[in-house]
Amino acid sequence: MDDVVLEIKNLSKSFAKNKVLDGISLTVKKGSVMGLMGENGAGKSTMMKCLFGIYAKDEGQISLLGKPVDFKNPKDALENGVAMVHQELNQCLDRTVTDNLFLGRYPTRFGVIDEQKMAKESTQLFASLNMNVNPKSVMRKMSVSQRQMVEIAKAVSYDAKIIVLDEPTSSLTEREVKKLFSIVNDLRSKGVSFVYISHKIDEIFEICDEVSVLRDGNMVMSKPIKETDMNELISAMVGRSLDKRYPDVDNTPGDVYFEVRNLTTKYDPVLEDISFSVRKGEIFGLYGLVGAGRSELLESLFGVRTIASGDMVLGGKKLRFNSSKEAMAYNFALVTEERKLNGMFGKDTIKFNTVITNLESYKTFGILSEQKMLEAANREIKVMRTKCVSAEENITSLSGGNQQKVIIGKWMERSPDIFLMDEPTRGIDVGAKYEIYQLIINMAKEGKTVIVVSSEMPEILGITNRIAVMSNHRLAGIVNTKETDQEELLRLSAKYL
Repeated sequence: MDDVVLEIKNLSKSFAKNKVLDGISLTVKKGSVMGLMGENGAGKSTMMKCLFGIYAKDEGQISLLGKPVDFKNPKDALENGVAMVHQELNQCLDRTVTDNLFLGRYPTRFGVIDEQKMAKESTQLFASLNMNVNPKSVMRKMSVSQRQMVEIAKAVSYDAKIIVLDEPTSSLTEREVKKLFSIVNDLRSKGVSFVYISHKIDEIFEICDEVSVLRDGNMVMSKPIKETDMNELISAMVGRSLDKRYPDVDNTPGDVYFEVRNLTTKYDPVLEDISFSVRKGEIFGLYGLVGAGRSELLESLFGVRTIASGDMVLGGKKLRFNSSKEAMAYNFALVTEERKLNGMFGKDTIKFNTVITNLESYKTFGILSEQKMLEAANREIKVMRTKCVSAEENITSLSGGNQQKVIIGKWMERSPDIFLMDEPTRGIDVGAKYEIYQLIINMAKEGKTVIVVSSEMPEILGITNRIAVMSNHRLAGIVNTKETDQEELLRLSAKYL
């Protein structure tokens, strides 16, 4: 088979008694895009880590262009034409684009780094890929999509035969997604192959030639994209048919419970004159393009950002939080967008991450009770259906979606009255998303007020009662979910651009 670039045969991997991969096989053809799907914890990440030499496989064979390979580390894989663009980009943010491209392989002339050659080759590389990236830019000052383009360009500069894209659109706007797809299509036409890992089914149908589905460490489906449909994919992933992507939003909001009046923040980016009210037991959506100010608004409500003027009113009482601790005292909770950056303690256990926001509840005679903390962690593991070996497992050993479940679970332990959720289903599979949607609706039915940010338009329309649309750090309008559509949301999101 001359057209096969990557072939994985009977790959198995276990951790202690837990078999994570069980005889997996996958074939990727030249100049094609293979979609790889599966619930969180299905084995996708483990499979890729075996390919890139991060984990040593227990059994099986990996072949590249017909020759068996056994990479010792990601650098070894990259130098042999296998590259990966991670969901959480690992880059030297205080260095330039050019520095990041040539890291570990600086060209030298007479024993000195050849800056001129690097600049010339960087410019030529981006021009050949039709990418609008300035090689002299410092990475930290660039958007996520531009930084992602740098990683793809780096892979191409290594003459990559196959590029793995892990949840590549999770932080991109619709315009940026289209740009990414045009780059993928261009490279595909030049013979580069891709493994496209995503939970977004619509994207899989748009960009992929074939699709493979992992479930519980087994490859349960692999076929051309034209020979399947959304229902079959969902059924393959979750092991059952999901009649609907969103549960019935059957909560009944009560009286106005929380108000924001003329809120303006102090530091850049400045939010200007934001006013809205939310009812008790309401699911209130915040929509807008990336950079519109949605996350900044949630951070302001939670005391993380400084408010310059305006008021927050809770149950008729004016509030102004100076810290997240004050917000928590009034029963506010915040699930942040960047879970690894500020949502969890990566070096600690599931148990520690579950109990950290509510330690007073687990004390006996003023001393922390290990038993109470373990009971709390196991309670949330059960409620959230978190896939793990035990509560003592390190949180970073979990898939991204299961990490998110732990983070939501830690706030559930506090039983918050106002739950602020920033992209709560980012990087989570379709089955787990449904569970979180149901959780949000159940909280609202119990009288909790939920303010949820989402950049996925079908999601914001599928799980809310009302939607506030932000544009360029201002509130562009508020609509009733049942009376609006995607066109109106898009029009409002562009109002102040």
